[in-house]
Amino acid sequence: MAQGKKAPHVAAVHDLSGMGRCSLAIVLPVLSAMGCWCSALPTAYLSASTIFPPTDKFVFRDLTGEMEGSAGHWEELGVRFDALYSGFVGSERQIGVLGDLLRRFRGKDTLVMVDPVMGDWGKPYRTYTPAMCRAMKSLAAMADVITPNFTEAAILLDEPYEHVPRGEAGIREWLERLSGEGRRSVIITGVHPAQDRVGAACFDRERGEFSMTAVHEAPAQFPGTGDLFSTVTLGGLLTGRSLKEAAALAVDFVGACARYTLELGTPVEEGVQFETLLGRLTPGRE
Repeated sequence: MAQGKKAPHVAAVHDLSGMGRCSLAIVLPVLSAMGCWCSALPTAYLSASTIFPPTDKFVFRDLTGEMEGSAGHWEELGVRFDALYSGFVGSERQIGVLGDLLRRFRGKDTLVMVDPVMGDWGKPYRTYTPAMCRAMKSLAAMADVITPNFTEAAILLDEPYEHVPRGEAGIREWLERLSGEGRRSVIITGVHPAQDRVGAACFDRERGEFSMTAVHEAPAQFPGTGDLFSTVTLGGLLTGRSLKEAAALAVDFVGACARYTLELGTPVEEGVQFETLLGRLTPGRE
């Protein structure tokens, strides 16, 4: 029998869209390709990601009750997790359930990543109330790593979107504030360090260092790329990379998927085609 390292066990608390590459449809295959074992705890079911037209026709099922029951069952089973990873939530009550989940399953060495999925392009998503945004701040404060985009960073900091920094000094200041005086690592996505380049800015609490990584920006805005970025970053951290290395891997991979999808000419609303590129993330095949 081959000898190897035990697969890191991840509890993935995200929604599931029946159509579209986002959320659990990304999280499960990507973490598996990176050598992780993923246990899913769906927050909601959507018939399709909300970008598919008509945008008011999708089916939505809130799974809060199922979340609570599943967490209770997991506790009875005595499961242990190497990482707890959350994304989109459908209600303020679910954020409370998530907070309870972190308290129940967080071990001494458990990595907690919160992707505070709240909005984009300067506006909260239509499902997000002010109360949910306030609750998300409390959840983010429990994390070891958070991965907001600029809209979400502004919400977490109570800053108007018009105050989003463009220069390196301003971005560093926001990273410091989001870190809670160095208590958590922070990655802000959607950073444009130069014209036609896009990437991420990072603060690593372990090393106390700032870094920035970027690739050429694809001429399209694909849904689900934030989920893909955060998931690859988590996989990188769980397989021994530093925050800077994991973020760079994620930026490169998302960029490669976007370029590949544009070459194929598939509809933007379907998301980036990452499936045939997963081999790039498999340990030993980088």
